[in-house]
Amino acid sequence: MVTEASHPPPDAAKRAAGAAAAAVVEDGMVLGLGSGSTVAHFLHALADRDVDVSGVATSVDTANQAEALGLQVRSVEEVARVDLVIDGADELTPDLMLTKGGGAALLREKVVAQMAARMLVIATPDKVVARLAHTFALPIEVVTFAVAPVRRSLEARGYEVSARDGQTDNGNSILDARFPGGLVAPADEDRWLSGIAGIAEHGLFIDLATAAVLGSPDGSISWIGHLDD
Repeated sequence: MVTEASHPPPDAAKRAAGAAAAAVVEDGMVLGLGSGSTVAHFLHALADRDVDVSGVATSVDTANQAEALGLQVRSVEEVARVDLVIDGADELTPDLMLTKGGGAALLREKVVAQMAARMLVIATPDKVVARLAHTFALPIEVVTFAVAPVRRSLEARGYEVSARDGQTDNGNSILDARFPGGLVAPADEDRWLSGIAGIAEHGLFIDLATAAVLGSPDGSISWIGHLDD
């Protein structure tokens, strides 16, 4: 966790992505503040810019980090619309489909992403994949009562499933599901997963990301898509 007295560990690639995202933030914006190590760099870069913004945090950790840096954090009840959400990704495809939830914040991340006019993904080039849910598992947040039947449904569909210890900020459990060879049709899988009772949310983010900025170890950046589209 980042506190007032600490900084994210040095990582030129993540720092470059975070700084590029902070540079597009404008005075008066309501931001969605994502979760994870790359977002930690973004929060520090945003605080250094000293712009007049507020943000809705997608996890308790992010809220604590932002407040320690002097950023204004608002509750989801206070905000009807988010101008720009900035968040990381476990994986993303060249057409901006994502998996998220490695940090177990996927439900709140998706709620905020759906509130937003635009979503900017901050990541590194190694996160770009041809198919989702093969190299990195697809996180699925499940109501604890339903873990066993949901797991059986996933395994029957061909997923390799493991359970995490602990609970999310929402008091639910996380199942990590890999699909051998990766998902051929993520949009179809999005609909299938959303129809299973007991799944609170899954980590497929389809048609939510507007653009992505990728930071490289040499400090350079590259873009997928255009934020103004």
